[in-house]
Order: sequence, then C-alpha cells, then structure tokens
Amino acid sequence: MAATEHAITISEQMELPSLPPNQGVEAMKDIVFGSSAGMAGKLIEYPFDTVKVRLQSQPAHLPLRYSGPLDCFRQSFRVDGFRGLYRGISAPMAGAAVETSCLFFSYRLIQDAVRATVYPGDEHLPFIALIACGALSGSITSLALTPIELVKCKMQVPAESASLRPAGPMAIVAAVFRQEGLMGFWRGQMGTLIRETGGSAAWFGGYEGVSSLFRTYNKSHSSNSDSLPVHQQMIAGAMAGISYNFLFYPADTIKSRMQTEDISRLPTSAERQTFWSATKSLWRQQGLKGMYRGCGITCARSAPSSAFIFSVYEGLRQYFG
Repeated sequence: MAATEHAITISEQMELPSLPPNQGVEAMKDIVFGSSAGMAGKLIEYPFDTVKVRLQSQPAHLPLRYSGPLDCFRQSFRVDGFRGLYRGISAPMAGAAVETSCLFFSYRLIQDAVRATVYPGDEHLPFIALIACGALSGSITSLALTPIELVKCKMQVPAESASLRPAGPMAIVAAVFRQEGLMGFWRGQMGTLIRETGGSAAWFGGYEGVSSLFRTYNKSHSSNSDSLPVHQQMIAGAMAGISYNFLFYPADTIKSRMQTEDISRLPTSAERQTFWSATKSLWRQQGLKGMYRGCGITCARSAPSSAFIFSVYEGLRQYFG
C-alpha cells in the first residue's frame, strides 16, 4: 500500500513536456501554404529539371546523346517544342505539393518536439539542432517522394523512337506495377533518402543560417524586427536551394539512372542495377564528372525556385497568421 502511494506521488510530481496547442490548425497551414509554394516553384524550375534528368539518364555504355545543358535544350526543343520540356509535369506538381508541405510540416513538428524535450523553454534552437531537424524531416519526406519521382523521371526521358507516343502517368504506373509489383515504386529509394536527408539539412540549414546573418545585420542597423524583408528572404532561399542540390547531387544522379532504366529489356530481374552497382558503374566509366552531370543547370534553376518557395511560404504565414 505504501509503495502504491509512493508511486502515485511520483507520478503526480512528474510533468511531461507538452507540445504547443493548435497543432491541427498549424498542420493545415503547413500543408496548404507548403503545397502552394511548392507548386509555384515547380512551374519555374520544371523545364530545367527535364534537361537535368535527360543529362543524368544517358546510358553509360553509349556515346553521349547531349554534349551539355544547352545542347539538350536545343535538341529537346527541336523535337518536342516548348511543350515537351513540360512533359510529365502532372506527377512532379503533385510531388512538389507533397514534398514541400511534408517538409515544412515535419520540420516544424520536429522542432516543437525538440523544444519540448531537449531544449525546454528555449524559443530559438541552436543551429546544429535546426540542421538535425531538417535532416530528419527530409528522411521522412523521401518515403512519400520516391514513387512520384519515379513516374516523373520515366516521363521526362524521351522515347527510343520519335514515332512512339510518350506514355502517360497512368500507363507508367500500370507498367511499373505489372513488372515489379508494389515495391517497384520505391526503386531508387536509397538515392532519394540520401539526397533528401542530407539535402534537407542543407536546405533548411542554409536558409536558417543566412536568415540569422541578415537578422544580425538588420539589428546592427537599428531594426529590431525578426521578420526579414522579401529580398533577404529570397537571397536566403536561393542559397538554400544551391546548397540542397550541390552537396548531394551524385545521389540524385544515381537515383535518376535507376528509375529510368528500362527493365523490360533486361534478360532477368537479377540484371537490374542496385544503388551501389549503379554508383560503381558510373564512377568507373565517367568518374566524378558523370556524377555531377547536369549539376550546373540544376543549381541555376534551384536558386530562383527555392527563393520563390520560401518567400511564398513565409508571406502566406505572415499574412494569415
């Protein structure tokens, strides 16, 4: 009896950390605002992303089809016109909405959990904690993103023959399920996981780091507000986009090569590339240059895209509270 009373006393004295209220409302804001920002950014960057995937997916055992980004733009425009550069945008538009909303939602939720458990009472987390929150947010997002990117990459690669009509998203989904089953939609997951975990740490870390420098600069010039003007938000967002793409670009290259491989032409399923076999094959044949093929145009398009994403998200957050 005494032991029971002692246990009750201990349990009554314990105060478990609590997360901020109104999580449902905040989650809805993250989903709506993040989706809007992600889709707007995707409209800006998609033609450049198409060129990137086509450069990445060139077969290693054949002469290169494109000599560089400009040549790829020129050939693609000549064959398909401007519309061809936006081929397959339905899947990545959905992917952008899922990715961005999931990133912002999970990033904020993980921060709240860290504040409640590791840094109770601290409104501003240390920079290293923000990077860790970004990495964990990216790893969660990768699970939802891989199937969408698989369909997107397959639609972006031109058909083997100009007379063949490009397959639509539903035809690709049906073909993947028929050939590889449900798990086939997560082909390239390792590459997406590495890219999103490290890339999201760099994305949020870059944005938070540059934003912190701007706040310090603004306070030294008689501005006490924590909110940044739009042009500073866009600069921070642009730096975040470049950091995200450059640091872990090789993982994205391997993922694209795996996801665009035509497995129907392979003799057996055992001939399919794994992440590590694709990495060794590309390194042996094209070296570091092959790993970063298309990186320049990717960083060039990610700067305005990420600047726009962060500015739209922050603007919606401030306007709607």
